[in-house]
Amino acid sequence: MPKNRKIFVLDTNVILHDHKCIYNFENNDVVLPIVVLEELDKFKKGNDQINYQAREFVRDLNKISGEKLFKEGISLGAKQGKLFVATGKPFTEAMQNSFFEKNADHRILAIALHIKEEFNGRVVTLVSKDINLRMKAKSLGLLSEDYETDKVKNIDLLEKGVQIHEDFDTEIISNLYNSEGIPEEDFPIKDMPANQYFVLKNGTQSVLAWYDSQNSIIKRVEKHSCFGIEPRNAEQTFSLHALTNPNVKLVSLTGKAGTGKTLLALAAALHQHKNFKHILLARPIVPLANRDLGFLPGDVNDKIGPYMQPLFDNLSVIKNSHGTKSRENVLIDEMQRDEQLTITPLAYIRGRSLSDVYFIVDEAQNLTPHEVKTIITRAGAGTKMIFTGDIEQIDSPYLDKTSNGLAYLTEKMKGQDVFAHVNLIKGERSFLAELASDLL
Repeated sequence: MPKNRKIFVLDTNVILHDHKCIYNFENNDVVLPIVVLEELDKFKKGNDQINYQAREFVRDLNKISGEKLFKEGISLGAKQGKLFVATGKPFTEAMQNSFFEKNADHRILAIALHIKEEFNGRVVTLVSKDINLRMKAKSLGLLSEDYETDKVKNIDLLEKGVQIHEDFDTEIISNLYNSEGIPEEDFPIKDMPANQYFVLKNGTQSVLAWYDSQNSIIKRVEKHSCFGIEPRNAEQTFSLHALTNPNVKLVSLTGKAGTGKTLLALAAALHQHKNFKHILLARPIVPLANRDLGFLPGDVNDKIGPYMQPLFDNLSVIKNSHGTKSRENVLIDEMQRDEQLTITPLAYIRGRSLSDVYFIVDEAQNLTPHEVKTIITRAGAGTKMIFTGDIEQIDSPYLDKTSNGLAYLTEKMKGQDVFAHVNLIKGERSFLAELASDLL
């Protein structure tokens, strides 16, 4: 191994997060502890995303495997380093004094420490999504870091779904009310991303505006209801505008609990039901308190029911805004009966091609970037996709506000003509819910 190259030792969770991770360390060398292969065996069977990642990685590894993998290493390609598989190593005295259990994490640490000693003078770093393992590594004098490749570099982008400008030109505000729009070249704000939303104020005058990048014009955004749901603030007004804009095929709505993300998305979908063959609501199943689905009683429908209930609750809010025997409620019942309106776990859409579908993905902050990519690539002709979530409320143990799929999607798609993003700030569920969200 050339001395100027770094050595990265990978934890299992990095592979389960991104099965292509070994190709993302530039010209540095990558070491795969043998215990990682042992752990991957446990994840190969199943329908969850981590099971897919495990299978794909094993398939890729099989293509490049050989005897050199355990001794000299195998090149990962042009301008890249080599991949090595390291067999088990004995615990150092420091490890024996600190860790009494010889579990998988500690065996990975033992291998990493052995590599550091064997290749003295080279930088050796353990890469793991597990904060505790990274802390254990540092306690032993071993460098450790998170897997950074798909992390969002500018998290502030998520908060800029709406720009607020005070003391704005009153003539422009008036023109937005009295005209069909202002050409981009006559607008004082430059370098705007596509579908940027604005609140423009000057004293008692204000206007809600939107940058129509496809026509290079700034237009006024008018407040309107969808299927009986009235927007209560500027961000909700912008959300409904994006959700009902036929030229915008991909929308991300972020914001804390109670801001109305899922409710607005569902109301907009029902408002446009004639434009789509199917309305599909899905959310990932992320069990809390380490209780998996098998812990819950009943058949598969009984097990997934509690996880889907928040989506049914939003549907109930819409139904309750109309009379019991109203035309709107009859329509919703008919659509559910005919399976034109479906609420389902996200895992159930794997492999499907979604054409002419209004697809809402709730709790998208619990998805990895690769999962989000997999979902979007399911989109067929005429499909619109909505991703909602709160990046401050992540249930997955290996994701954070900068590495989750919702933040990644928003950063990478920002500026595309077919994409719009709104960050909702004000909670509208209740004063109590708003207070709890802010203080607790």
